[in-house]
Amino acid sequence: MARYTGPVCRLCRREGMKLYLKGDRCYSDKCSVTVRSYAPGQHGQSRKKVSEYGIQLREKQKVRRIYGILEKQFRIYFEKADRQKGVTGENLLRLLERRLDNVAYRLGFASSRVDARQLVRHGHFTVNGRKVNIPSFLVKAGDMIAVKEKSKSSPKLQGYAQNLGSHNAPAWLDLDKPNLVGKVIALPSREDVDLEINEQLIVELYSR
Repeated sequence: MARYTGPVCRLCRREGMKLYLKGDRCYSDKCSVTVRSYAPGQHGQSRKKVSEYGIQLREKQKVRRIYGILEKQFRIYFEKADRQKGVTGENLLRLLERRLDNVAYRLGFASSRVDARQLVRHGHFTVNGRKVNIPSFLVKAGDMIAVKEKSKSSPKLQGYAQNLGSHNAPAWLDLDKPNLVGKVIALPSREDVDLEINEQLIVELYSR
């Protein structure tokens, strides 16, 4: 499967904001956006006039990188959102939030979406009692997401479990911290997506 293998801090600097791709490092003084708050590359510090298309493109790239999705897959999500009833941009964000890797991250079972994607692929989670190792699996209301019993002894997951005491899951998820189980109590709304995203720019980009 194709995926980005370059330095992820470079992506944050390119978008000019923290995308929280490296977990704890993003909250420390070592964060690249804090140390070098300009775009990467030879001309990163030069001021450039950005066109309307450029603004729309940057917004799309930002969302795509936040959720770790390649271009073709992102386009499929958009087309699916466009076919659904309601506002296309909000439908798109709801679909992305329902991805299993994102849900595992939102529940606090991983320090970043990148980390959560790896844990899902390695089969550490179950959905309604069945192992699911597909990061793009879309959860629905009533689904139970749990850390596998055998995986609870993993030092990495034990570390995340110890940090759940101060973790607050979003309103559409219910977290049973002692048992490492989360439940989807409702589908996410636009208000549940606490990211600096202007989804209308993405809609305008794909409507060209």
